[in-house]
Amino acid sequence: MVTHAAVAISGFANVATLTLILDLIGTFVFALSGASAGVKHRLDMFGILVLSFAAANSGGIARDLLIGAVPPPGLSDWRYIVVPLFAGLFTFFWYPLVDRLSSSVLVFDAAGLALFAVSGAVKALAFHLGPLPSMLLGMLTGIGGGIARDILVAEIPTVLRAQLYAVAALAGAAVVVTGKMLNLPSEALAIVGAAFCFSLRFIAIRRGWHLPTATEPEDGIH
Repeated sequence: MVTHAAVAISGFANVATLTLILDLIGTFVFALSGASAGVKHRLDMFGILVLSFAAANSGGIARDLLIGAVPPPGLSDWRYIVVPLFAGLFTFFWYPLVDRLSSSVLVFDAAGLALFAVSGAVKALAFHLGPLPSMLLGMLTGIGGGIARDILVAEIPTVLRAQLYAVAALAGAAVVVTGKMLNLPSEALAIVGAAFCFSLRFIAIRRGWHLPTATEPEDGIH
């Protein structure tokens, strides 16, 4: 006879496995975007590896510190260290191949954004946070790596200037949280949420969709 405790343990294990898979895929994809940005800025090998690690792990580390999942896997789990280093070295030695496959750093960035937004929301829900905090932490997980990457190469973070960046992450996380409230399967929610976030971000890039920007006042008007 299967007890309620056994079902709960099994459910938690499934969520933990799903979060790990999404996190590692997102780590690799964001690491590629960080390493690609490093190559474009003509950094040396060490600089590329630093940028790769920062882009891959900053969002997840921030999320884990906020929910009390310490030490963060980004610092304590060897897989979160080896994966970005591998992605960085791969990009350093075979950048033309990476560039052809991605056609743009923005594609890798959009994919990493989608995966991390979903994994962040899934992990926040697993730690019994409410719907709104889970959506916000999903968004933070998605945008944190890109912010760290851009700051390290002295650029204005994409989240502050690009088409529907944080909004796309928030939308993907919202799909996961809403579906979880309706007791829908986590695996299906992760796929749908990531696809929705990626599609929204990618279409925004292609069509130039963006939020309204502030208008600079005319001379003499304060």
